[in-house]
Amino acid sequence: MANATLKKIAQVLDISISTVSRALKNHPDISQSTKQKVMELAETLEYEPNAVAVNLRSKNTKVFGILIPSITNNFYDSFIAAVEEEVKQSGYSLMILQSADNPETEIANLKIYRQNRVSGVFVCLSKETTNLDAFHKMKDAGIPVVFFDKVPDDDSYNRVCLADKEAAVMAAEALLKKNKKNILGIFGDTHMSITKRRLKAFQEALPADKNIKLSLEYADTSEEAENISNSYFQLKKQPDAVFCMSDEILMGVMKSVQKLKIEVPQQTGIITLSDGFFPKLYYPEITFVETSGYRLGKLACERMMQCVKGKEEAKEIFVSSRFVEGGSL
Repeated sequence: MANATLKKIAQVLDISISTVSRALKNHPDISQSTKQKVMELAETLEYEPNAVAVNLRSKNTKVFGILIPSITNNFYDSFIAAVEEEVKQSGYSLMILQSADNPETEIANLKIYRQNRVSGVFVCLSKETTNLDAFHKMKDAGIPVVFFDKVPDDDSYNRVCLADKEAAVMAAEALLKKNKKNILGIFGDTHMSITKRRLKAFQEALPADKNIKLSLEYADTSEEAENISNSYFQLKKQPDAVFCMSDEILMGVMKSVQKLKIEVPQQTGIITLSDGFFPKLYYPEITFVETSGYRLGKLACERMMQCVKGKEEAKEIFVSSRFVEGGSL
């Protein structure tokens, strides 16, 4: 225990605990000879200060929170890895909590962060969240919040996003280049801003005068995406291409493709927006537009560190996308 060690140092040197404490903090009222004796004995006894107490006194716990829907997700793994790489260089650590896409759990976790006086919180919003009062409380408590990936439609917050519009346009252009005419587009939750942005950009990038049939469907899970694919692949006129808005949707589509023995790309082409891990698990590898969790984490961390330094004015910034050719189109 740190206090026990302070007491031990005081007893050995026959000085007060307060003198020991001030000597360890290099207080100017303590003589250099006393400081040296205290430091040497502290090193011998392997004294370590109570980091929690020190940080609470300085009102900086040197801990950032990361609140995500689920930790079992490669995209969030990449995001967390990038943030951790950055913050540890400044002496910070992470407290990672999951919301399970449940607004009540999200609120409870934010309370935990407030109680632990974290230095800031990175938040990927729950699908069901519509009320931002709990996040207002964070701001009132002086705790910066940086939303990432799934962000609110509220420009009073810092938001770090993937270039959703750019990514959707790149995917649509790839389909046009391959002369696809009967396209199935499967998107995520219709309430999420990320879905709205990707859907609008994708639709607008497919010109009406190209005689293209675009069928739009929505899936919250890979199972729903699989069921949607099953129904379309059993039609007399199957889609000649499928656009997947996310890795989760891609997994459902590919399960359907494999079960029904659909040949890719001969019978149907596949393209997805992805962090890049899942497309490489299939043969042929899936063509994708990269939406990098790792690069998003780097950018979110940069914005958070600016907030910690007092530059908290709300900004929305984006990570650019890139097209990665596979063999599925």
